[in-house]
Amino acid sequence: MPRPTTLLLLPADRPRISQLILFVLGCLTTLAFAPFGWSLLVPIVLVPFLYVCLTNSPRDSAKHAFWFGFGLFLTGTYWIYISVVVFGQAPVWIALFLMISLVLIMSAYFWITGWLISRLASGEPWYLVLVAPAVWVTVEWARGWLFTGFPWMALGYSQVDSVFAGWAPVLGVYGVSMLMVATVAAILVALLTRGRQQIIAIVLVLLPGLSGAILKTANWTQPAGEALTATIIQGGISQDRKWLPEQFQPTLAFYQNETRKVAGSDLVVWPEVAIPAVSDRVEGYIRGLESDSRSTGQTILFGILERVTERRIEPDVYNAIIAITGEQRQSYRKRHLVPFGEYFPVPETVREWMRMMSLPNRDLSDGDDVQPLLQTRGGVKLSVAICYEDAYGAEQLYALPDAGILVNVSNDAWFGDSIAPHQHLQIARMRSLEAGRHTIRATNTGISAFIGPKGKIHETGDQFVPVTMTREVQPYQGSTPYTVIGNWLVLILSSVILGVFWIRSRANL
Repeated sequence: MPRPTTLLLLPADRPRISQLILFVLGCLTTLAFAPFGWSLLVPIVLVPFLYVCLTNSPRDSAKHAFWFGFGLFLTGTYWIYISVVVFGQAPVWIALFLMISLVLIMSAYFWITGWLISRLASGEPWYLVLVAPAVWVTVEWARGWLFTGFPWMALGYSQVDSVFAGWAPVLGVYGVSMLMVATVAAILVALLTRGRQQIIAIVLVLLPGLSGAILKTANWTQPAGEALTATIIQGGISQDRKWLPEQFQPTLAFYQNETRKVAGSDLVVWPEVAIPAVSDRVEGYIRGLESDSRSTGQTILFGILERVTERRIEPDVYNAIIAITGEQRQSYRKRHLVPFGEYFPVPETVREWMRMMSLPNRDLSDGDDVQPLLQTRGGVKLSVAICYEDAYGAEQLYALPDAGILVNVSNDAWFGDSIAPHQHLQIARMRSLEAGRHTIRATNTGISAFIGPKGKIHETGDQFVPVTMTREVQPYQGSTPYTVIGNWLVLILSSVILGVFWIRSRANL
């Protein structure tokens, strides 16, 4: 076991200083994600992280890892404050409470990560190569699932432009995270060993990146049929104006007029809740869109709050996307709702207090886990994700390989001029990589984009202004390895590694 030293500027005899250093490194890790994109920063910040786990007790490693996570999520998700206090109009103390609470919860996952890596690696550098990626990915996946999950800032997203992106269609975002951490662990082993062991470690450092570069050249999916002429319409209406009564009619007129200007487009996509109303209030307007669709041959997708009264005294209200193809009207209803944004997982007593404080407290309904795919007039099937549903890649696999195009509609206006819309665009790019398909992304205030099947941005619009973009989009067919196996290979492999090393650690007690 390497003795604690001042290697990598981590003073072993001054834990508070070394914890502060880990906090700073966590802050710096945010720079690896969009909009900064400093992907090569990851090994620089993670080598000290893993070194701490290797040379300290599980308890001390957990403390250091906690502060790393605190720095990462404090700087990477500060925009929660903006959405709650600026646009949610909640008191400052509530916004700070919610933001810090989320940061603390996310930091707790890193506490677990540090403890487990230290416990299972037992100070052996070579064990780290297997243990660290297995622990990291398992905990990362768990925080994206438990209690509805928060998969934001998964390490793999930071590599969407690096050679590791070649692994995304094979293993998904968690597989990219695993290989990234394994590479960093191998770097640390190379720093701590000599001779043959060092040579082997260097080979392991190079192998994932080189193989990823080769995989980036692979074409897992193929074009299917003729390309569509697709148009994205972005209203550019700020969140503080979106629901004002005087803004209602101008909003309806803008989207309809812009759609009529692109009568030659096969597919027109509006953002999430582009129409700021429940569906039954604007039925006449929707019929007008149906008339336009019949005359132009367009398929029009628009976001709206869909009110359904079937079989219930109290109507269900869904965050939905409605697709119009002439006479036919299709609907996709959001399945994964945002806690405290679209529903409130709180006891009735708390809900009563929220009513007294004039705070939002009504839940939207969630759509079925598996829904019929929306189709264009020409029969192209679409995989639709509303807002941060696209952060849950595995939940979209039911639509593949049938869907030829991915569609993501969102309202990132909630985050203002922060880094959140850029992070969200990065997540959408990962979904294109995993599925090997184009993504059409329409947002209320940006960043709207056309994304290629290899995750490259083909065109984006400016933020906070009206945007109309038209581009040829080619449907694709076939499956990437990830769309077939999902996260199962990564999770099973990680579970086996953790099981073996846990049994070993128990046997050595």
